[in-house]
Amino acid sequence: MEFTAQAIASFLGGTIEGDPNVEVHTVAKIEEAFPGSLAFLANPKYTHYIYDTKASIVLVNADFEATHKIDATVIRVKSAYEAFAQLLTMYAEAKQPKSGIEQPSFIHETAKVGTNVYIGAFSYIGDGAQVGNNVKIYPQVYIGPNVKVADDSIIYPGVIIYQDCVVGKQCIIHAGAIIGADGFGFASQEDDNYKKIPQIGNTILEDYVEVGANATVDRATMGSTILRKGVKIDDHVHIAHNVEIGEHTVMAAQCGVAGSAKIGKNCMFGGQVGIAPHTKITDGVKVGAQSGIASDIRKENVMLLGSPANEILKARRSIAIYNNLSELQKRVNELERTVKKLSDRLTSK
Repeated sequence: MEFTAQAIASFLGGTIEGDPNVEVHTVAKIEEAFPGSLAFLANPKYTHYIYDTKASIVLVNADFEATHKIDATVIRVKSAYEAFAQLLTMYAEAKQPKSGIEQPSFIHETAKVGTNVYIGAFSYIGDGAQVGNNVKIYPQVYIGPNVKVADDSIIYPGVIIYQDCVVGKQCIIHAGAIIGADGFGFASQEDDNYKKIPQIGNTILEDYVEVGANATVDRATMGSTILRKGVKIDDHVHIAHNVEIGEHTVMAAQCGVAGSAKIGKNCMFGGQVGIAPHTKITDGVKVGAQSGIASDIRKENVMLLGSPANEILKARRSIAIYNNLSELQKRVNELERTVKKLSDRLTSK
């Protein structure tokens, strides 16, 4: 499909600078764009690309000020990044949607399946499971007994959802993710062995949650592990048993959240952040990559960095000192030698 700059500007509520009739049929990164493609400029680091990009149309922020001639047609919008996301959503939805039930697949006779669903080949839907309307279940998905998947959710290939778990509406679970595996619960015995503690709870993903590829969200020992409305977790994130994550919190790849941690809403975690068990983190906390949180964070909207994590200004000072340790060591050694010489002189007198 092709869209003109005028049609795109009307859809986004933007203003055009250039040819309103120029057409695009695909999207591309601004540095790799070609004629017939649409790109966007949101990060100032990429500004220089706009002057020689081959894109036919470029979305820019309303306050963008050009310093050179731009060959592409420019559409000014309130937020180029958000506008581009809107267009990508429209582009994805315009593709031919999947529908129907492929064979071979298994749907238990007691399972309930809504209308306009897609169930891919080799998928399994267990006893008492409920699948809502417009749900897309790609090939080789396992949906266990009594699982509930609400309307408009998408479950990509190879996902496993264990018994009794709940998936809200418009959730996305990417390939290989596992929802509701047993929490890591073991009791030490006198003979140094460990006895498994049955994990009889479940996992709940509320509405609009997205789970990355190969991520794992364990079931609770008792009660529920809960990802609240709008939570987004990246690939290879691990959420342990009885964790609760507040609304619209996001986690980058390889974060690990230990058992019974409670995380507030609107938090942001960089890659490989580790969170200790039973930790409580309040709303709006932002944590830099590879940080470690070992105790409660009670101050809202604070930025943290390091392991153990500290407020970012203190952490940066610590990092600066650490980077100069070799020089500081030389100075301390020199001072020790000077003190020893003075001490030896005093002793000799």
